[in-house]
Amino acid sequence: MPSPQPSAAQAAAVDRIARFVVRFGVALPALMALESLRPLSYVGSQFMHLLTPSIAAFLTPADWEALAELLEDRQGLDVLLDRIETLDQEARRG
Repeated sequence: MPSPQPSAAQAAAVDRIARFVVRFGVALPALMALESLRPLSYVGSQFMHLLTPSIAAFLTPADWEALAELLEDRQGLDVLLDRIETLDQEARRG
């Protein structure tokens, strides 16, 4: 099944998360953790909605909500994983 097409807000949130992960050099651990939590992605997205008010230090509330909405789709995690992998490969080349 193909990955869903994220909205502009979702794509921006995914990009911010992926750049953060790659900038701190934790792409491999992040990818492994996300893959291992794949079966819980929907439950995790619901938990994200609950945490929205307290996450402003990491992402804007709008980005956080957009990411949570993307992860409600079982294939939404693939969008985040693909972006992290792409940015990590670019960082390693350049």
